[in-house]
Amino acid sequence: MASAAMSTAPFILSASKGERLVLSRTYKDGLFSANDHINIGLIGSGIQGIYDTRAALSVDGVKIVAACDLYTGRLDRAKELWGKDLFVTRDYRKLLDRKDIDAVIVATPDHWHKKIAVDALKAGKHVYCEKPMVQKWEDGNEIISAQKSSGKICQIGSQGMSSLTNEKAKQLYKEGAIGDLVLLDFYNDRYSAEGAWQYPIPPDQSPDTVDFDTFLGNAPKVAYDPTRFFRWRNYKDYGTGVAGDLFVHAFSSLHYMIDSFGPTSALATGGLRYWKDGRDVPDVSITLYDFPKTETHSAFNAVFRVNFIAGSGGGSGFKLVGTEGEMEIGWNTVSVRRSKLNMDPGDYSLVAFTEKTQGAIRSNHSTVSPKSRNSVLQTGTTTWESPRDYKGAHHDHFHNFFTAIREKGKAIQDPTFGLRAAGAALLANESYYTKSPVKWDPIEMKMMG
Repeated sequence: MASAAMSTAPFILSASKGERLVLSRTYKDGLFSANDHINIGLIGSGIQGIYDTRAALSVDGVKIVAACDLYTGRLDRAKELWGKDLFVTRDYRKLLDRKDIDAVIVATPDHWHKKIAVDALKAGKHVYCEKPMVQKWEDGNEIISAQKSSGKICQIGSQGMSSLTNEKAKQLYKEGAIGDLVLLDFYNDRYSAEGAWQYPIPPDQSPDTVDFDTFLGNAPKVAYDPTRFFRWRNYKDYGTGVAGDLFVHAFSSLHYMIDSFGPTSALATGGLRYWKDGRDVPDVSITLYDFPKTETHSAFNAVFRVNFIAGSGGGSGFKLVGTEGEMEIGWNTVSVRRSKLNMDPGDYSLVAFTEKTQGAIRSNHSTVSPKSRNSVLQTGTTTWESPRDYKGAHHDHFHNFFTAIREKGKAIQDPTFGLRAAGAALLANESYYTKSPVKWDPIEMKMMG
């Protein structure tokens, strides 16, 4: 295969107060002949599978040749999107048997991730597996072992990982832009039925058009239920709730930005407050995490919150709070706000003293900051934003995946990284269902006690 050069990202290292700067990246994709394409197969042609494939095909030198799904309507849709000659099947093993497929996208329900990813690696395919990598943290080491044995690239699909803003945030954090990290604040409020996973159920659904028995896999056997099939995220038998769908994105980005292995404990609460539609996962979830001190960061706490019935219209945020400022990271912007710590006594605290004593305190007071400011950034707010023609984080994540394949490199989010993100997120579920705090070993990647 021809070689495609890695992306480069030149950044401006400092900015004046209140300035807005544009991030940049240079793409140096190769020119690939028809015989030099990376051929991909899609396993799970649902919502995320289609978005994944579109992002994959936006990278030069990539072609889709096959798709697999358990609902025939999705196979028809795959042919609408990618050509009537596309090979389609309900059996993913037939797709893995094809010699013309170099890599697969695994975008199935969570409880199928481990089985299909391992089978694909053993079949000699490179694997892009949607987050969370596993439904149960105990399954993670099997994917890690399969990837190492196969020698193939396995990238976990938390697409924001490869964004321009994540790269900039990582750089700023290392420069000391916010000082020592003390708190992460993550929230995601969704104010729509679709945001709460109430996905549409097609009118042609039936036991003939849906292979429900295969969908169940190793989950408990139940009678045919189209709601469970098309809205599987609502059930812990097949999905991982808000933790696996949303928390894991934040953990992936956080671990990347600060070079962290993850938290050591979690305490979760929440409940099913509004969407009482048969689902058995909460629609409000709040989890507190403890992170230990390491070589790359101080000890800090994290708050993860998701609400599926936000009263103000919804929104989301991801903010790192430090001793010298705070940094808010979005899909297309990263902002740093810095201000001087006010050490002077004010009227509020002086009110209890006589006028004479107040004067003495003011005249003798010495303003001493407990921390020196090492960052090149000035006080105030500085914002970096992606350019209007930016191809997007999803494109970049696949660009990194295919570049690793072509250059026999390393995935930016390999299975070990993927398990540390998934394991940390899944602590929220363990704590919620057991109604107790839980402990995690982020180095060995296993639950403690």
